[in-house]
Amino acid sequence: MVMKTLRYFATVLFLVACLGSARSQDKSVVAGQSSDLKARAESEQDRQAIRPVAAERYPRYLLRASDVLQITFPISPEYDQTVAVQPDGYISLRGVGDLYIAGKSLPELTEALRKTYAQFLHEPIINVELKDFEKPYFIAGGEFGHPGKFELRGDTTVAEAVAIAGGFTDKAKHSEVVLFRRVPGGWAEAKRLDVKQMLANKDLSEDLHLRPGDLIYVPKNTLSKVRQFIPSTGLGMTIP
Repeated sequence: MVMKTLRYFATVLFLVACLGSARSQDKSVVAGQSSDLKARAESEQDRQAIRPVAAERYPRYLLRASDVLQITFPISPEYDQTVAVQPDGYISLRGVGDLYIAGKSLPELTEALRKTYAQFLHEPIINVELKDFEKPYFIAGGEFGHPGKFELRGDTTVAEAVAIAGGFTDKAKHSEVVLFRRVPGGWAEAKRLDVKQMLANKDLSEDLHLRPGDLIYVPKNTLSKVRQFIPSTGLGMTIP
C-alpha cells in the first residue's frame, strides 16, 4: 500500500514537472515571437523613414500671386467667377469678399471655399480649375557654368539641376552646395549637400528632389577666395 502511494505521488510530481517545462517553453516561444514582431516593426519603421513619402516626393502646386482660377458652382451658376491671385495673396470672391489663399493647394482652396459659401448655400458643390500659373522653376546661383533661372520640368534632383546649369566652375566648393527652399509664410530653410562626395562614392541616395522655387547656391572654394589677395610675381607662375 505504501509503495503504491509513493508511486502515485512520484507520477504526480513528474506530470507537474512536465507541465511546468511545457509552460516555460511556451513562454519562451511567445517571448521570441514578440521580440521578432517588435524587430520587424522597428525595421519597417526604419524603411518608412528612409523611403521618400509620396506627398513630399510629389508635392501639390501651391497657389501664388498672378495665378488665375476659374471657380464654378454647378448648382448655383450665379456665383461662377474667374479670379486672379493678387500680389498680397488674396482673391476677391463674389458674395463673400476677400479670401487669403496664397500657399494653399487646389484641394485646400476648394475646401476653404466650401466652408465660406456654406454660410448661405446648403452643401455647396464647387469646382476649381487653375487656368494660368507661373511655370515651376528653380534658380542656380553661385559657381555654376550657366547660373540663372530654369524651368522645373518633371522630377529633378540637385545633381541633375547642376548638370542643367552647366556644371560647377573650377572655383566651386561642391562639397558645400546649399539648397534654399521656400516654405509657407515666406521663410526659407537651407540644407547643405556634399555633392562632391555623392558623385565620388557613386551614391545618390541623399540626392534631394527639387520643388518649385528652390534656390541652389554653390559658394567659392577657399583657394579662390584667397587667390585675389596673392600678388602677381610677373614670372608667369599660376596657382593650381
